[in-house]
Amino acid sequence: MRRTIAVLAGLVLAYAGAGCGGEREPGHATPSAPAAPAERPAAGDHRLTLSHGGVSRSYLLHAPPGYDPARPTPLVIALHFFPGSGAAMRELAGLDARADRENFLVAYPDGRDGGFNALICCGSADDVGFLAALTDHLVDAWRADPDRVYLTGISNGGDLSFRAAVEGNGRFAAIGVVSGGYSGPLTEPDSYVPKQPVSVITFVGGQDRYADTFHEGLRTWQRRLGCRPVPGRAAPGRAGITRADARCADGSDVTVWSLPQMSHSWPGATAGQLAAPNAGLTATDLIWEFFAAHPRRS
Repeated sequence: MRRTIAVLAGLVLAYAGAGCGGEREPGHATPSAPAAPAERPAAGDHRLTLSHGGVSRSYLLHAPPGYDPARPTPLVIALHFFPGSGAAMRELAGLDARADRENFLVAYPDGRDGGFNALICCGSADDVGFLAALTDHLVDAWRADPDRVYLTGISNGGDLSFRAAVEGNGRFAAIGVVSGGYSGPLTEPDSYVPKQPVSVITFVGGQDRYADTFHEGLRTWQRRLGCRPVPGRAAPGRAGITRADARCADGSDVTVWSLPQMSHSWPGATAGQLAAPNAGLTATDLIWEFFAAHPRRS
């Protein structure tokens, strides 16, 4: 509740102080996306739309050079900060280059009015339903592999990743959360956990004003899912960075990277307003490696 009160009392100032890209209350109109061309599954970059709940939702889709619409292909859905856009997330995360090497699809949805309806903000859209509809569409039309669908996001997008992990009805095999957390009124009942295994990799900066809240949420997640520490894995990178691994009773894994010198940022990113190029590790690479090792568990 402490984080909820802080955000509702002054979201713009609070998130700006956290280095969160100047997140603000929704309601300021953003330019509408241009009309989408006819959708043809093929390698390359695509700006597409999908109708959900009577609203046309826009997203970018990157298909790697090796994409073959006849073969199942892993899918990563990347969720932006607030206020932000799919294009801003694409610039920040640098996932396209990794997708080209590893041959997976990347979708970058646009939130309504620059934000997603996550755990503590931003807006009232049915964004969990939209992510479910987007996943189903990309499985059907683009042959995304339903056992290898993943969510990643930063800040508001990281919060939505946790929400969709719980409410997504088993669509998402794993989530990668950067500077985001599992907190707010929705998370208060102990029953608010995934009903099917969802593995988690997350990155928390020690200089983030919400670091304590993020760590508290992770402890709650692990307590509810019966997670136990897995010792003996060293953390590469500069001094002070730590890695903690746990295996949960449902078979899912949790990996927590703590970066004492980082604020509300994406570690290793070299472009974008929340980039932390000197954080000591590259979240994008570690997230994909974690995803590749964690297909959906039944």
